[in-house]
Amino acid sequence: MPHFEVAGSRRDFLSRAGGGFGALALQALLAESPLHADDKPPAARVDVMAPHRGHHFGRAKRVIFLFMDGGPSHLDTFDPKPAVNEYAGKPLPPTIERKITPMGVSENPLLASQRKWTRYGESGLPVSDWYPHVGRHADDLCVIRSCHADGLNHVGSVSQMNTGSILGGRPSLGAWVWYGLGTENRNLPGFVVLLDNEKEPPGGNRVWGTGFMAATYQGTRFLNGKTPILHLAPSEAMSAAREHSQREFLAGLNRRHLGQRPGDTELEARIAAYELAFRMQAHAPEAVDIASESKETQELYGLTDKATEAFGRNCLLARRLIERGVRFVQLYSGSGSRWDAHSKIESNHTGLCKSTDKPIAGLLTDLKRRGMLDETLVIWGGEFGRTPMSETGDGRDHHPYGFSMWMAGGGVKGGHIVGATDDFGMHAIENRVHVHDLHATILHLLGLDHTRVIWRHQGRPERPTVNEGYVVDSVLA
Repeated sequence: MPHFEVAGSRRDFLSRAGGGFGALALQALLAESPLHADDKPPAARVDVMAPHRGHHFGRAKRVIFLFMDGGPSHLDTFDPKPAVNEYAGKPLPPTIERKITPMGVSENPLLASQRKWTRYGESGLPVSDWYPHVGRHADDLCVIRSCHADGLNHVGSVSQMNTGSILGGRPSLGAWVWYGLGTENRNLPGFVVLLDNEKEPPGGNRVWGTGFMAATYQGTRFLNGKTPILHLAPSEAMSAAREHSQREFLAGLNRRHLGQRPGDTELEARIAAYELAFRMQAHAPEAVDIASESKETQELYGLTDKATEAFGRNCLLARRLIERGVRFVQLYSGSGSRWDAHSKIESNHTGLCKSTDKPIAGLLTDLKRRGMLDETLVIWGGEFGRTPMSETGDGRDHHPYGFSMWMAGGGVKGGHIVGATDDFGMHAIENRVHVHDLHATILHLLGLDHTRVIWRHQGRPERPTVNEGYVVDSVLA
């Protein structure tokens, strides 16, 4: 027999009907989020510029990734190793050598570090004299000394730190973040890349690309210098009405063309880029107008010093962009592997640390005084560290088996050290943190579960951490 329920009163009827409509509304909201639409083809999803909710509450709302291209020496910046100086000029002790299986046993002698170390803040976190300004923010830093990666060369290692894989062709971390959370300003890109010179990092623009993901989520490179975006101003020879008519006509042609080619993400991305470019004409000039900042702020970032001007300008621009809703900004220092100190590490790192120290400290100071650091995750590091042994007598080689990175703000435990390398800085031996773990932790701080951020590619559920990685709980505040 069929079962019928009769509402006992009008109030009962309205209560049941309202509950049903509430469920429909909830389902509609869930369907709008790409995190809960794993089976939807990308073309069927809602506006990619719209913000989305994460899987849980995340203190961080946006990311600034400070990438030291070429591999900074952890032994000379954030991981002091007195034993290296004690054994300088001698080979590594046999107990350490036997652990070096991928590279074989190095016959090069240990190279002494010339750094002086200071313990900063209430935490007493040690920072070398190459980063004195950053050291004054020690109580905001969570230094992860036990990072390790898989690549030995720059192309593969830069690729892994950006995409999770030493092989090119996967989406970058910034693309995953934009895909997972959307952006808070539809008039600016959700993911911006800033280089400090004209050279691209190893692997080129693939390291901020989208791989198999829709090209819409790729990073937008802003040029270095006083005009980060070219051709923003509308033509003076064309009236606003005529420009609007032309734009609408082109949009109609594009939609017709796309309708005959459903699922063409490159075409979708190009159309979206044209539309975004138009909106940027009205909003981007103000966003990149650093000249409007006070002299005190420009001095804070080092814009008045030629040595710090380039990276300082990018740090200040990054603050202005995230302040206006850009979700992920990545800054490259020494783009083109300039941190790669196989020789003359003293002059190489001295110059690069000087060019970044004051700007990074200025960024942390500015974010903090504006009340933005709590919701902004700042990350510092490169693709790997450098060996304790010498190369060519006064340099250090690539070293992915144990190196340091740090995070600040955005739900991170400040004044804290995570993990450790051995006495010579060779191997991560305590609370080892792989690149996949770093990415999982970054996504967690943003409110995303890395196992549930899914893009279906050729029927396979792809994830930002390549089905690996864990959240490093000791990083979390």
